[in-house]
Amino acid sequence: MPKPSQPAAPRRAVYAGSFDPPTLGHLYVIRAGARLFDQLVVAVGIQPDKHCAFTLEQRLAFLNACTRGLTNVELGHFQGRFLVDYARQAGAQFILRGIRNPQDMEYERSLRQINADLAPELTTVFIMPPRQLAEVSSSFVKGLVGLKGWRRVVRRFVPPVVYQAFLRQPGCRL
Repeated sequence: MPKPSQPAAPRRAVYAGSFDPPTLGHLYVIRAGARLFDQLVVAVGIQPDKHCAFTLEQRLAFLNACTRGLTNVELGHFQGRFLVDYARQAGAQFILRGIRNPQDMEYERSLRQINADLAPELTTVFIMPPRQLAEVSSSFVKGLVGLKGWRRVVRRFVPPVVYQAFLRQPGCRL
């Protein structure tokens, strides 16, 4: 007599980044990940030597506002450890990464290989955002803020909650 089959474990992934700030490209990857996986952990990776425009609390608040309604998305953060170790602790079987351009592809390919050496049980999944978001990065957006006409341009690349935060920053009311 055959044994009853065990229910499959939920497919759980971690999508990590600095999210300083979250862009519409990040949100595209988050939404795609929420459709692909049963559970998605969006984790802010903290690098102490990196100067961030927004605090950890602000970045988590942005992500919370942007993921409201995505019931299978939870937020987290980590510091001073490898992503694969955080993913293991989170119970993930997958690491989700976004790829914008050929340079990202090469960098992410290298990271995937190292992560596979460190944690062969984790599978890396890549998502490519649509063309209109493909070249947008947090650094790119921050570099636009303050230039003449920045509001019109930046508004196209970030969620409203992030845009409003830029408007409230000193020196951004040009």
